[in-house]
Order: sequence, then C-alpha cells, then structure tokens
Amino acid sequence: MIKRALISVSDKRGVVDFAKELASMGVEMLSTGGTAKALREAGVSVVEVSDYTGFPEMLDGRLKTLHPKIHGGLLARRSHAKDMEDIRKHDIKLIDMVVVNLYPFEETVSKPNVTFEDAIENIDIGGPTMLRAASKNFQNVAVVVDPDDYSKIIEEIKSSKGELSKETKLNLAKKVFAHTSRYDTLIADYLTGVVEKEPSFPEYLTTSMKRVSVLRYGENPQQKAAIYKERTGGLSLPDAKVLQGKEMSFNNYLDTHSALMLALEFDKKACAVIKHNNPCGVAVGESPADAYKKAVKTDPVSAFGGVVAFNTEVDRDAVKEMVDLFLEVVIAPSFTKDALEIFSKKPNVRLLELPDMLNKKQAASWDMKRIAGGLLLQGWDYSDEDIMALKAVTKRQPTKDELEALSFSWKVCKHVKSNAIVYAFRDRTVGIGIGQTSRVYSAKIGAINACESVKGSVVASDGFFPFRDGIDVLAETGVTAIVQPGGSLKDSEVVQAADEYNMAMIITGARHFRH
Repeated sequence: MIKRALISVSDKRGVVDFAKELASMGVEMLSTGGTAKALREAGVSVVEVSDYTGFPEMLDGRLKTLHPKIHGGLLARRSHAKDMEDIRKHDIKLIDMVVVNLYPFEETVSKPNVTFEDAIENIDIGGPTMLRAASKNFQNVAVVVDPDDYSKIIEEIKSSKGELSKETKLNLAKKVFAHTSRYDTLIADYLTGVVEKEPSFPEYLTTSMKRVSVLRYGENPQQKAAIYKERTGGLSLPDAKVLQGKEMSFNNYLDTHSALMLALEFDKKACAVIKHNNPCGVAVGESPADAYKKAVKTDPVSAFGGVVAFNTEVDRDAVKEMVDLFLEVVIAPSFTKDALEIFSKKPNVRLLELPDMLNKKQAASWDMKRIAGGLLLQGWDYSDEDIMALKAVTKRQPTKDELEALSFSWKVCKHVKSNAIVYAFRDRTVGIGIGQTSRVYSAKIGAINACESVKGSVVASDGFFPFRDGIDVLAETGVTAIVQPGGSLKDSEVVQAADEYNMAMIITGARHFRH
C-alpha cells in the first residue's frame, strides 16, 4: 500500500494534480524547496524534508535529501526482519513512492553562452541517489521519474485499492536506470567537451539518445525499427517538423539524410534528388524551381518515388514543377504559404521543414557504422577542397567553366556510393555512375544512364584511376576535364592518357569513398 510519498521535481508539469490525487487517497507527502511551495500553494498538505529529518537544507541547496531518514525509508526491505528492526530503532518512516525528476542539466548546457559554473550547479546529486535507491528496492517502493506516467499510475492505484503491481514497479525502475544513465552520459559528454578542445575517440563509448518514435518497420517489413535523437548542437534531422504526409519510414529517413547532406554542400540555391540513398540528380539554379528542373533532368525515371532536398525556401513555382511527379519526401528550410497550399492537394507527400539547416550545416558527434559485435566510429567527411585554387597536372589547364563544373561535380561525388563517377556541367549533373566494383563500369554506366549528351561535360571520381582504361572510356564519351584524388601507382600513365586526349586533370590528394 502506498502510504507515504516523497515528491521533489524540477519539471513541475502535472505534479500538483498528481499530488492532489495521492492526497485524496490518504497518502502523506514529503517534499523539498520549490516543489513543497507549489504543492502547499495548491492546497496540498506537505511535510518539508528538513522538518522530517531534523537537518536543514544547506550548502546553498546542494544538500537536501542525503540523510539516513530518507534513504533508510527507501532502501528498507519490508520482508527482512533486520531491516525493519533498524527502521524502528532509528525512528525512520517507510517511503512507498518517490516522485523525482532531475535538475535540467541538458537544457542548461544547450543554452548559448552557458557558463561552466551554471553547468556544474545543474548537476543533480540527491535526485539520482533517491531514484537509484528506490529503484533498487522496486519491490517495495514505486519510483516515478516521468510526468507522462502520472495518469496511468493514479488509474492503477485507484483500481488496485492503493497498490501498484510488481510488474508496474519493475517497469518504472527500469525507466529510472535508463534515465539516470542518460543523465550521467550527458554530463560526461559535456565535461569531455570542456577538457578536450578537439574531439578524440573515448576509451569507453557511451551514447545518449532519446527515442523519437517507433517506425512501422525497418529497411524491410520483417525488420523492427525506431528513430532516436541525440543531444547535439549540430544539424539534427529528427528535429525536422513534418508539415504534412504519411508517417516517415526507416528508408525515408535514410534517403532524406543523404539528400539533406548533399544539398548543404552548396552555397547557391541547390536541389538534390535521392533514390535508394544515392543521388539521381543534383543542380544549382537561380531559383528553387530552376534547380529542381535541372536536377530531375539528370534521370527523371529514377526520380520517381525519390526524396528531394533544397537548401533554400520552396516557393509556389518550385512546387508547380514538383506536383506532377510522385515524390516520397521534400525537405527544405521553409515553405511559402502558397507552396504549402498547392502541396496540400498531394497529402501523401511528406513535407519536412528544418530551418536550422541554414545555420547548422554539420552534424555533431561521430559518424557511426555498426558491424557484428561492434561499432566503427569516424568523423564526418566534411573536407572541402578548393578545386578552383588547384592547378592541373596535365599540359592543359582547365577553363573557368570547366573549373566551376569540376568543383560542382566534386561536391556531388562525395555523396555517391563507391565506385563513383559523376558527369556534370557547371550547374548540374548529367550522368552518375554508382557503386560498381570497377571504376570503368561506373564510367560506362554513368554515360549510358545520362538523359542528355555528356559530350563537353567534366567528371569527378571519388577514388584514383588504377589504370588508364578509365580515361579511355571517358574520352570516348567526350569528357573534357577530370578531377580525382590521385595516388595510384599508375598516376603518370593516367595523366599521360589525359594529355593524349587534350583533357585537363586536377588531382586533389583527397579521397571521398562512401561505402
């Protein structure tokens, strides 16, 4: 039976109504500071913890609940005679329920210009200690950390004549340990950022992510899936607001991530069209409509059912270009009112708005990839080579138009599965060779799939050309300039082949594989 509860919360959402319900069932209330004040002002009778323990709050509020009269009441096992003897001997009252949530450390350190002193003072000590003690003794003590659980708990107490089931108490304890684990991880991450100015690989990797939602299924219907959000000061796709459309799927999120990261490569108004996690068209333009039309032109067949990302506001003219093609997702920093009005006639198109993409173009933390029994960790590929400033290794230097096209294609190339060959002009892709085991095959497929002539275009290659045969294939298609990382044992033969065809070639020294 729940006869006595200790309530001490930072997040006071719903706590007054919850306490009133407990009080109506004859539950005695212990409380501290601001919580006690809020309950008392609402007409709920409470006993201050300091009055119960006979020990005042001190150290400017740092010390409130760390007392044997509190923790004895939480940890005592009702079925252990020795525990109960100790309780009686020291005049300790049993506490049957703890309602605690913690100092808002996450919110505090997320504020711009937060001071180190403020962060430290928002590290809760008494709260986690009470939560852990009560959770350890969950068979005897109900522990509540989430205000969203209040109504369900009251409903069960009323239906069970003042009790909570063992199953409910175990589930509440499980939630507490997940909560305090995340809390400790947030603190560790913050302190790591203070101590280490440059990110380093921790000896023990802990992550702190909150579930956003359970998805219908994963990559395939037989796979379960969910999406989680990490605490980050960087770009965050889970923060995108879904303005309309069906529930986002696992594959929708993967494709939207790829489209978003690619669109953000460009300073000019850009559009990226993604299908199965690969670009099928990318362009920059004078307007979002212009960029979209040129991007789709690369491969309009593959664009069907694709995901589209813009790095600029989507207006009426852009939507009028899009509505005739079936699209899964469109993401942008914003949509004009009339654009949304037109899209409303296509209710199945998922519209995602992410204003922060213009200010936070890079994701924080690490790029993580799972393997059986482990995890690979790496930094995100944000290297940004200035193609316009590089000199060609061939006899012929590229023209200004070719340099601009090489710079454009190089940015796209980073986001294409290896082996990647990207045919492009200065403002758009014209053909993309994706994911072949041979770079020669990627070169051939990119030209075959192009919906307009690639003659006069340039090419970006994510890795070096191991032999001259790739250059021979590109020469046959009419390519005039190439950008590639270099580093092959046959680099001299590759450059010689480019010279034979009067091509310009730039070697960056940087590779952009994407597996």
